[in-house]
Amino acid sequence: MDDLEFEEVPDDERLDYSWVTERFAVGGAIWNRTNMRRLAKAGITHIVDLQTAFDDTEIADGMGIEVLWCPFSDDLQVKEPELFERVVGFAIAAYRQTNSRIYIHCEEGKHRSPMMLLAVLAALGMKLTEAQASIQRARPQVDFPNAYRQSVVKFLAAYRERNGCMFVDHGPPPAPPPTKPKR
Repeated sequence: MDDLEFEEVPDDERLDYSWVTERFAVGGAIWNRTNMRRLAKAGITHIVDLQTAFDDTEIADGMGIEVLWCPFSDDLQVKEPELFERVVGFAIAAYRQTNSRIYIHCEEGKHRSPMMLLAVLAALGMKLTEAQASIQRARPQVDFPNAYRQSVVKFLAAYRERNGCMFVDHGPPPAPPPTKPKR
């Protein structure tokens, strides 16, 4: 009978995420420990939480997942490069760890988290257009408002100037997720 038991999750608290590369996922709110356990089982080792209303740190406690809470509003306004610094630094440090898998999320996974993942992938060496296309392919519901794209470009210009090169060498760009065999 134990194999038929499961923990029910309300419809408005279902986990919704998409793998963009083998090691980076993007999506919406985690909501509860049940969903956090699901992410841990999927191999997530690091979480970037961009929600203003909820810090995931407590629900990740004891699961071996490191959380960065970097809240900001989804106000569709240009963001300053400093906002990206913490997220990109955290994500790149996590990416350098063997077998790490990083989940970047906001509440719905449509604006803020795709914007931040775009900045991370570009900082890792992926072309901006390729990174945006990869995110949109993996998660078609995303939207990149002009102000957010401008924010990423502004951040990358400062990032590249500070590091004295086009891209900082963090190893090869992230690989796309494995494709599923066609039936």
